[in-house]
Amino acid sequence: MSADSSLRSATASLPDLATIQALARDDMAAVDALIRHRLASDVVLINQVAEYIIGAGGKRLRPMLLLLAAGALGHRGADAHQLAAVIEFIHTATLLHDDVVDESDLRRGRKTANAVWGNAASVLVGDFLYSRSFQLMVELDRVEVMRILADTTNQIAEGEVLQLLHVRNPDTDEAAYLRVIERKTAVLFAAATRLGALLSGADAATCDALHAYGLNLGYAFQIADDVLDYASDAETLGKNLGDDLAEGKATLPLIHAMLHSDAATRDRLRHALEHGDMDALPDVLQAIRATGGLDYSRQRASEYASAAERSLDGIVDNEYTAALRGLARYAVNRDH
Repeated sequence: MSADSSLRSATASLPDLATIQALARDDMAAVDALIRHRLASDVVLINQVAEYIIGAGGKRLRPMLLLLAAGALGHRGADAHQLAAVIEFIHTATLLHDDVVDESDLRRGRKTANAVWGNAASVLVGDFLYSRSFQLMVELDRVEVMRILADTTNQIAEGEVLQLLHVRNPDTDEAAYLRVIERKTAVLFAAATRLGALLSGADAATCDALHAYGLNLGYAFQIADDVLDYASDAETLGKNLGDDLAEGKATLPLIHAMLHSDAATRDRLRHALEHGDMDALPDVLQAIRATGGLDYSRQRASEYASAAERSLDGIVDNEYTAALRGLARYAVNRDH
C-alpha cells in the first residue's frame, strides 16, 4: 500500500480541521487576547502594521500545534498560552520579512503590509515582533525554552538566506529544496510541538517524538503549499497563482518537471524560472502535468505526513493526539 493510501485509510475517522479548532478554541482565545495585549506599543505605526497582519486571520496553526502537543501530554495553562503567542509572533515576523524579500503584494486574499506601508515599515515592524517574542520568552525564565527558540529563529534566518541563494537557479534539486523548507517552515513547527512537550515535563524521548512529528508535518505542509501554487486559483489560495515562478523559486513540482522533461521543454522551463516569466506559466503548468509533477509532490507530502503520524505511535491516545493526527491529514488534503 502506498504512503498516500495508507494515510487515507489510517486517518479516515480522525477529526477534521473545524473539530480540531473547536478543541483548541478556549486556549486559542486566550492566546489571541495575549497577542493583542502584547502587541501594544506607543509607536502608532507599529500598532497599525502589527494589527493589520495579525488581524488578517489565518489558521494560527503553529501556536495551535504547541497547545495540542501540550494537551496530548496533559498540560494546559498560562505558560502554554504565552509560548504559543511567542510562536505566532515569530511566524508573523517571518511573514513580514518574506513579503518584502519576495516583493509580494497579496497574502490571505488582501494586500500585504509592504504593499500598504512600504518595505521599510514592514521590515522594522517585523524586527519589533521578533524582539517582542524574546521579551515574552524571557519572562518564563526557562533556559531550555530560550535555547530552543533562539536556535529556531537562527535556523529560520539561515533558511531565508539559503532560499535567496537559490532564487532563479534552475539547477536547484530536490535535496536543496528540502534544505530550504526545513529551515523556513519545518523547524518552527518542530519547535512548537517540542515546546508543548517540554512544558508538560515529558522525558527526552517524548520531546524528541513530538519534535519529529512537527518537523515532518512542516515538510508535508510546505510541499502541499507549493503544490497549490500550481494547482489552485488566486481566490481560493489567497495569493496570486504562479507566485513561486514569478519570484524565481524552484519548488518541487517544477523541479520534478525539469528533471523529467525533454531537452527543449527543460530549456523553456529553465528560462521561465531564470526570468520569472509569467507569460510562460501555461507552458510550465502543461509540463508539470505532463511529467506528473503535482502527483509526485503530493506523494512526497503524504510520505512526510505519514512519518509525522508514526512519530506519535508512542504517545498516549486522547482527543489531543487524535487532533495532531488529524492535522497530518489536513496538511496534505487542504485547498488553501
